[in-house]
Amino acid sequence: MTTLPLMPKATAVWLIERTALSFGQIAEFCGMHPLEVQAIADGEVAHGIVGYDPIANRQLTQEEITRCEANSDAKLKILAHNNPVKRRSKGARYTPVAKRHDRPDGIAFLLRNFPQLSDQEVVKLLGTTKDTIAKVRNKQHWNTPNIKPRDPVTIGLCSQTDLNAAVQAATLRLERAGQEIPQPPAELNDYAEPERTGEE
Repeated sequence: MTTLPLMPKATAVWLIERTALSFGQIAEFCGMHPLEVQAIADGEVAHGIVGYDPIANRQLTQEEITRCEANSDAKLKILAHNNPVKRRSKGARYTPVAKRHDRPDGIAFLLRNFPQLSDQEVVKLLGTTKDTIAKVRNKQHWNTPNIKPRDPVTIGLCSQTDLNAAVQAATLRLERAGQEIPQPPAELNDYAEPERTGEE
């Protein structure tokens, strides 16, 4: 199973500040999207997060970092003797009670931005039900007037790694079936746009 370093976002902050690694290399090592790493580097997210030194915590060696700095195609390898966080591979996600009211917003975001995801894939990603997804899609949810599509990663309903994996699996599934990959509306081609813009 692929593993993540402990405190991946804080580790990303440290790598951005202290190394010459590419955003792609840092993103892959920390289980994040390159745009998320770019946003950290630009100071748009992760305010107040103190960098977590992966060398002092025996997750990486300086030699490994130097090797990857010299080759932008190289991938960082985590030290095997560490006790990193295992990535989830299957099973529905448990959502804390405090965040459950955010799920319709996350569902709306996925339906709008990633139409290739099946209902079952959304169920596993957000720990919701097919009935709730159908109600959000058909605007029959009890709270429809207040639902605003929000990135489920940003509001803490899933990780960027799990979202990327689900989208990739859905895309491969459609390609194997010979089906066309549905695209989100043209105005949503910027992944982060729904979060950055306010009311029009």
